[in-house]
Amino acid sequence: MPTAYVLINTEIGAETQVRKALKRVEGVEEAHNLWGVYDIIANVKAESIEELKNIITQQIEKIAKINSKLTMIINQKPQNNLRSNDF
Repeated sequence: MPTAYVLINTEIGAETQVRKALKRVEGVEEAHNLWGVYDIIANVKAESIEELKNIITQQIEKIAKINSKLTMIINQKPQNNLRSNDF
């Protein structure tokens, strides 16, 4: 299942409003306020990479008071290819 983490900068004082809006988007599993460079981190999951891209570029992009975002799509490998010395 394709997964991404989205780091979001909001307008000053809009963190709670944006986080609540994110939680209403289908595919957003979690959304948390942060301290630091970014204001919010969201965990997004979808059935396909195309659906994941749609959630991020269409649905999240439409949320008011988001100034910028950084998306990190997780590149998952099958676990049976992992060796103990890979860590």
